[in-house]
This record gives sequence, structure tokens and C-alpha cells, in this order.
Amino acid sequence: MEEKIKVAFFDAKEYDIKSFTEANDDDLYNYKIKYFDTKLSLDTVELAHGCKVVCVFVNDMINKEVIDALVEQGVELIALRCAGYNNVDVEYAYGKIHVVRVPAYSPYAVAEHAMALLLTSVRRIHKAYIRTKDFNFSLNGLTGFDLHGKTVGVVGTGKIGRIFIDICKGFGMNVIAYDKFPIPDSGINYVSLEGIWENSDVISFHCPLTDETKHVVNQGSIDMMKKGVVLINTSRGALIDSEALLEGIKNRKIGAACLDVYEEESDVFFHDFSGHIVDDDVLARLISMPNVILTSHQAFLTKEALSNIASTTLKNIKDYFNETSFENELCYKCGKIENCKQEHKKKCF
Repeated sequence: MEEKIKVAFFDAKEYDIKSFTEANDDDLYNYKIKYFDTKLSLDTVELAHGCKVVCVFVNDMINKEVIDALVEQGVELIALRCAGYNNVDVEYAYGKIHVVRVPAYSPYAVAEHAMALLLTSVRRIHKAYIRTKDFNFSLNGLTGFDLHGKTVGVVGTGKIGRIFIDICKGFGMNVIAYDKFPIPDSGINYVSLEGIWENSDVISFHCPLTDETKHVVNQGSIDMMKKGVVLINTSRGALIDSEALLEGIKNRKIGAACLDVYEEESDVFFHDFSGHIVDDDVLARLISMPNVILTSHQAFLTKEALSNIASTTLKNIKDYFNETSFENELCYKCGKIENCKQEHKKKCF
């Protein structure tokens, strides 16, 4: 009987275990998955001993040292169960260990969550909910504004960004967008980043975190924005300089912030700190602001998305060991990852 392929699964949550266990029962896979609730780091990498694959999420840190340790232990594949990969040193991994991801698990889930945050904020749904639970039916302080006719700037027009654009058009909003690689003949009204900052009533981020996009929202860009602008970030926390965001809120330049991500989230999100004092002063100050709504990286969290994440991740592992097409590999063969010209019909090395 052929020995099962062992997979070390880091940062495992109850919903992860449920969805992967259901998907792994399929005759196509049947891997031996070891679930660990700890994140992958240099301190925990030994847990992957004897495994051919590690399965990781957004807050696992796979730097040069961790990659070397994985290779030394005989791990052949890093399987990201997410789209983002800024926590993996893909350039250093090239030639040493293969990396795969789930490029699109449910773009609808993330785009819909972005709109849910926006509607909750501008119509004060969260405040009304708390009031009525206490039988307070006053409308004072709950005045919002129409989305119809407002201009929304969308930064990033991948699948999620385009779905968010469609949702905004359904509300009768005027849409402008920025992308480093505009989609030809898409009908999207592309403008410069400066055009986004200067003309948008609402700005939503749907782009990856790179050296170019880190802190794309900073004191300089905030100064160019309209007074009262609403910022939505369901992408990566470090797109926004949190200190600059706080200053913008305190100076009344930013009217509201709807955040599903935070740049220092790795030690906080996905855990229950309700009975503890959180040491992150910036996060504590953001949460204390009446015009900030923060959810803990849950935009992806739908049944459909979890099912797609599990099935795609397991298929990525199968493709690696079966030497079949390897379309979801993060490859650095041509010196870049986004808009790679290769067809990915086989492994990149």
C-alpha cells in the first residue's frame, strides 16, 4: 500500500479543519494532514519534520531562514491556502522549494464584505444595532449619506476589484479605478493614483502588497484626498500607514475607515483577546474611534470560499506530486510573479 503524503497544516482554525477534512475524504486526495494551531516560524518549523508539504496562511512567516529549515527537513512544497504571498520570500524560494497559492477562492465573498463594511459605516448600522438591543430607538447621530451619485475609487482591478466595481455600479455610483496593469477594452475608467486621491468620495483597495504598494496610503496621499473620504481595505493591512490613518481621522480629513486588515495583525487577529490588554496602542486607538469599523480578516470567510480554498489547495498538492499542470505555482523564473509570461504547464524548476 502506497504511503500517504504527510502535510503539516499551520495556523489551523476550527473552520479550516472542517473544510479540509471534508475535502480530503475525497478519493482524489486522502493525504495525512497534521493540524497545528501555531503559526509557522523558525521556532515552530520542526513541527514539519517528516512532512513533504506545509500548508500555510497569511500570518505564517516564511522567510529565508524558514525556507532553509524546511528544505533541510525534506519539505518539497509550500502550499498557501490564500491568494496573497507577501509573507513568503518567493525570490529566495526559487530553485529550492516550490510555492503554490489559491489565486481566487471566492472574489464575491471579499467584494461583498467590502460593500457590507461601507454600508454599515455610512448608514450607522452598527450603532443602531447596539442602541436597539438596549431598547434605545432614538435616531440622533445616525444620519448617513446616499451612495448613489458618489464617486468610488477602486485601487486594483483584479477579480475582486472588478466584482466590487459591478456592485458599486448597481448602487448608481460613479466608478474610477487605478491599476498598474490596466485591462484593455474593459470599459473601466482608469485614472492615475493622484486622480483616485483627489476625486473619490470612497476609496476601496483590492491590490496585492508589494514594495510599490506598501503604505500607498500615507500622509502625502491623505493630504490629496477629499475631506470626509471613506477608506475601505479588505486586501492587505500594510497598504495603509496606520499612524497616518489615525492622524487623518483625528484631523477630520478621513470621514470613516472600514478595515478588514491591519498592518500589525499577525499577533492579534484570529485570536480572542477579550479578557486581555492589547499592547498595540495604534490598534487600540483605531478601534476606539467612532468612525472606524474593523473586522478581523474575515472577508474571505464564507462556506463557498472555504470549500474552494480546501479543494484548490489539495489539487495544487496533487498536481505537484503527479507532475501535471502547475498553474498555481508562484514562480520567480522570469524575475517577476505578477503578469508572468509562462504558461505554467509544468514546474518552473
